[in-house]
Amino acid sequence: MPLNVPIALTWLRILLIPVFVGVLYLPTHFIGSSTADLIAMLLFVLAAITDWADGYLARALNQTSAFGAFLDPVADKLMVAAALIVLVQLGRVHAVVAMIIIGREITISALREWMAQMGKSRSVAVSMIGKIKTTAQMTAIPFLLFHGALPLGLPGNGQDIGSPLLWVAALLTMVSMFYYLRMAAQVVQQGVDEGEIGR
Repeated sequence: MPLNVPIALTWLRILLIPVFVGVLYLPTHFIGSSTADLIAMLLFVLAAITDWADGYLARALNQTSAFGAFLDPVADKLMVAAALIVLVQLGRVHAVVAMIIIGREITISALREWMAQMGKSRSVAVSMIGKIKTTAQMTAIPFLLFHGALPLGLPGNGQDIGSPLLWVAALLTMVSMFYYLRMAAQVVQQGVDEGEIGR
């Protein structure tokens, strides 16, 4: 198993998952709920920053690898799924939203694996709408983890901002999933027309 700076950052992101989740389950007499929310939010943001950093460093240091390309999206999906499940349990996210987002990630991961086996992985490469979805999602989750009143006298609280943002992310999730499925269907149909499928 290769180990370099980008892969180390990806492993750090995975290791941060049980930490930010565990903070939210600490006894309230040990740590106040608002403090736990703040720490969990900061740890999630740190994990999200490593997501950007490992990709940037992999390209800048010319340390891209097949293992890194495999591990990076796995870490992302684990991080988002863990956060959503905890937020559902805390009553901050509707279960339907979590099911849409997590279900989409499982579906697209399986689709990409299948297309890769066919040598058509470029057909389901990340689209712009997928990037916008990820941005909305990764912005919403920290606000939902923070949950409380916004600092600096700003109106509202984290829930007021994070909840509608996550619904937007869920909508974009559905749109992007149908986009990827349509692209894959075109590739499959082309393969059928050319007699490649089923050989």
